[in-house]
Amino acid sequence: MNKFELLNYVDHTQLKAFATWENIKKLCDEAVEYKTASVCIPPCYIKRIHDTYGDKINICTVIGFPLGYSVTEAKVAECVQAVGDGANEIDMVINISDVKNKQYKKVEEEIVAVKKAACGRILKVIIETCYLTEDEKIEMCHAVTNAGADYIKTSTGFGTAGATIDDVKLFRKHIGPSVKIKAAGGIRTLEEMEAFIGEGCSRIGTSSAVKLIKDAEKRNL
Repeated sequence: MNKFELLNYVDHTQLKAFATWENIKKLCDEAVEYKTASVCIPPCYIKRIHDTYGDKINICTVIGFPLGYSVTEAKVAECVQAVGDGANEIDMVINISDVKNKQYKKVEEEIVAVKKAACGRILKVIIETCYLTEDEKIEMCHAVTNAGADYIKTSTGFGTAGATIDDVKLFRKHIGPSVKIKAAGGIRTLEEMEAFIGEGCSRIGTSSAVKLIKDAEKRNL
């Protein structure tokens, strides 16, 4: 796989709390030029991106982000608004407190509710692996699969750690055949991107990919 093909796997991401329109526009322009899988951006920018770029860009946004402990009704409302504003993909954060309380069925039901609100858009479920035990990660693989989500995603990038190869391998053992994997958080080199894709990830969430490609071009790599 050449370095440009890597970008087809990338959700080109800008989720900083202080992201300006200039930051977001730069992200979107890069996504169009380099043909990334999507841009992953704060919900407040969905409509402006959609109005500015139309069908030239695939818009991904986040729900219940980054802590996940908002109530289900709030996540559903966020999702409805996001879809109405033009989002094509939804990355939702589970309620980690529910996992810690062993309320796994409740987590599954929340995913189902957000999936319904997504109206057929791609749904990725962020389980924030850095806070979970191995048994809890396995339970979340089952919950994501049973709820019919499209992806299980490792991390928000705002937790104490990000994606690991070991977690991706664990996911592969326990998710259903229709569930894909997104790795996100702390992926900062082309070699890391290739490694995660090689382990079966269909998406990579990172803010670094385009810069890495540009730097590689300058060095004629």
